[in-house]
Amino acid sequence: MEQNPTFHLGVQQDPPKEPTGSESSIPSAPTPAPTPPQRTPSSSSLHKSSITSPHGHRSSFAENLRGLPSSPRSQRHPSFTQSAIQDLLNHPPVGGRHNARFAGKDWRDIAIGQIVTDDDVRWVELDTSVEDASMALIKNTTSNVVLIRENSTSTTAISTFDYSDLNAYILVVVGLGQPPDDLVALYDDITKRAQARDSIPLRDIQPICRKETLVKVQGDEDLATAVEIFGSGIHRILVTNFQGEVVGILSQLKLMEFFWNEGINFRVIDDLYPRLMKELGVGSQQIIAVNSDSPLADALTLMSQEGLTSVAVVDNGLNVVGNISTADVRLLISAASLPLFHNTCMHFVSVILGERGVEQGKDSFPVFYVNPYSTLAHTVAKLVATHSHRMWVVESASPSPSAPSTPSLPPTVFVSNSTPSSQPAVPGTHYPSPSVPASALPGSHLSGRLTGVVTLTDILNLFARSTGLNPSDPSEQRARRRRSSSSSIRPSMESSRASIDIRR
Repeated sequence: MEQNPTFHLGVQQDPPKEPTGSESSIPSAPTPAPTPPQRTPSSSSLHKSSITSPHGHRSSFAENLRGLPSSPRSQRHPSFTQSAIQDLLNHPPVGGRHNARFAGKDWRDIAIGQIVTDDDVRWVELDTSVEDASMALIKNTTSNVVLIRENSTSTTAISTFDYSDLNAYILVVVGLGQPPDDLVALYDDITKRAQARDSIPLRDIQPICRKETLVKVQGDEDLATAVEIFGSGIHRILVTNFQGEVVGILSQLKLMEFFWNEGINFRVIDDLYPRLMKELGVGSQQIIAVNSDSPLADALTLMSQEGLTSVAVVDNGLNVVGNISTADVRLLISAASLPLFHNTCMHFVSVILGERGVEQGKDSFPVFYVNPYSTLAHTVAKLVATHSHRMWVVESASPSPSAPSTPSLPPTVFVSNSTPSSQPAVPGTHYPSPSVPASALPGSHLSGRLTGVVTLTDILNLFARSTGLNPSDPSEQRARRRRSSSSSIRPSMESSRASIDIRR
């Protein structure tokens, strides 16, 4: 077998050399003893002095280092000053490019149809199964809603199906729904059919879905109409043509993105961005949050009962450590996710972050909070970047030594007595999952104590009032949204809600 000379084991001997002519004329001499093998000295600059003559100059350590490359620090650009960083946070740059067709125009003269597209419209029928409708909803990432029509030939929307509806349905399926007396039989029937894996059409679950007012506006209406509607608390508008056919969907978030990207063209809006949230006085101190140690079922039930799209997750010190929204229920549509209902909200926040890291290819910790000294620009930039409906307001030290810190009065906190053991049993096998403490997540020490909330409705209401429009009181729509929920609401909460309501 052929041997590799590189890994050949044993002693190698030099082949015999043929004597040359000059070698034959020299008398033979005794063969000297073989010289023992010598180690070859290192050729690095730090060892060259060891092979020089003892009578020569010995190089110093400093001389040997003269040829090394210079430190990268000597080429580093100067760091931003603290004031420069704060200015960047207060006045974040606008992403994307401004649309030239809106330059020089008053935003109130721009038609709604100019900023919507029919790509946002996704249809399902009343006889479409809940499972298929859920898949269509998850795929429609632009508007987070699918429209329901009577049949496949119709272009008239009779209802919608969004993540709040999916959340309400999931709660019924796992036995966590709280039906009024006239819907007890329907809830039981849906639960049994779902556990038997029967196909359930959207038609059958309409009574359990929370229905927001379905508002339709023709595409030739101006943006002032949309701003006034959104500032009154409506979250979504269906845009139609002259025949009544739906040609687009305009949401609060999409309109906010438009104002953020094109604000430079609208002086009245752009002048509001540098002002502080504390100065503008937008937002509310009536907050509903959930404790990080509470079971996830509490947060989902809370959002369904109160007609909310998200709730803050806080630790025992009321510090914001996360956010759970109705859109996150997309992670709960498989049977394997059943154990999550009994695990903590903090654990579910870690699941959300892990899923986001897989989708985006990198770890991320979206920040869902601002403070009273944040500018409106900073707040809107975060809402747009996180695609959120609300930002939590946390107390923060004053940026000025002469101004007091916030808040001046501590909020009153109501804590319910519900515990994980009081929840109905979730069908299926329970697989234990490790509980994640709030302190273990990145960014958990960067927030502050929860003191308020500011929503897209609040900001669009500000835009409407600052331009002379007269939106209705958003609290009326919020109350209507809670009343439209099929789940029962505790009378004590409606009559005596304090600044912050924490569910544990």
